[in-house]
Amino acid sequence: MPIMQASWTLFWMNPLHLICIGVSGGSGNLASYLAGQKGRNLRFFTEHIHSPDYFGFKSLFKTGDLFGLQYIYGELARAGGKDPLDFPAFMRNPTEYEAVVTNALTGKPEYFGRDMMKQDDYRLIMASSAIPVACHPVKINGIPYYDGGLTDAIPVRRALEQECDKLVVILSKNRTYVRKPQNMRNVYRWACRQYPHVVKAIDRRHIVYNANMKDVFSLEQAGIAFVFAASEPIHVGTYSMKEEAEQHLYQFRITGLFFTKRKAQKLSFGLTKRLVRFSACFLCLGEQVAMDHNNS
Repeated sequence: MPIMQASWTLFWMNPLHLICIGVSGGSGNLASYLAGQKGRNLRFFTEHIHSPDYFGFKSLFKTGDLFGLQYIYGELARAGGKDPLDFPAFMRNPTEYEAVVTNALTGKPEYFGRDMMKQDDYRLIMASSAIPVACHPVKINGIPYYDGGLTDAIPVRRALEQECDKLVVILSKNRTYVRKPQNMRNVYRWACRQYPHVVKAIDRRHIVYNANMKDVFSLEQAGIAFVFAASEPIHVGTYSMKEEAEQHLYQFRITGLFFTKRKAQKLSFGLTKRLVRFSACFLCLGEQVAMDHNNS
């Protein structure tokens, strides 16, 4: 029963300033990107998914969560782990970083920077990725938080608040996609009964998401947003643990059907700030394109 079917990452830049916002799994993908660990994100979707601690009943019995957040962002990512985040490199990167989380007590999105993180303490990423029902909320400073995609999956308004005057928006869905109401309401209402504002947020998620999409296209028509959309429907969801499907999706993205470097180079480099949005499950493409550009 998917509660969160996609996660997102946004970043915007000018020649002097770069700010990145990660949402849900995108917050972890962005950390790899900013640490300069090319290929790390792809390994999580094609190699580490085979571990029973990553997702499934073993994780559920061991931790109470279907997704093993402690395994993914703890055991694997810590210094000395199987696939550690280069945290010193992440911290040295002058790019600003934010992760979106949903306050379980208020049902509102909040935004935290890397000052909330330290070596081997990646609770901010865990919180941004904690899908209701599939995961317990993650506490930061004693406050429980859920997945940021629940309340701000497409934070273009956050970008505008940060005085970005031009946006580049890369969508994981095609332009005609409309999110439907979440099914199995009795299940998530019971699972999140301690957090009634979260239940309300899930009830309204399709409304908020579809309104966000309209915002994006309105900004595009106004000449503020430059929008890339998937050329065909994407069928790989949050709970897909099939390596072949994930690898195919990665290849689909880097062949240029979704985003081409040539097309990106058509953007004006005179803009004050540019915002680029990646779905977390496609951030491997974003990582590839961005790093190739940086090395050219």
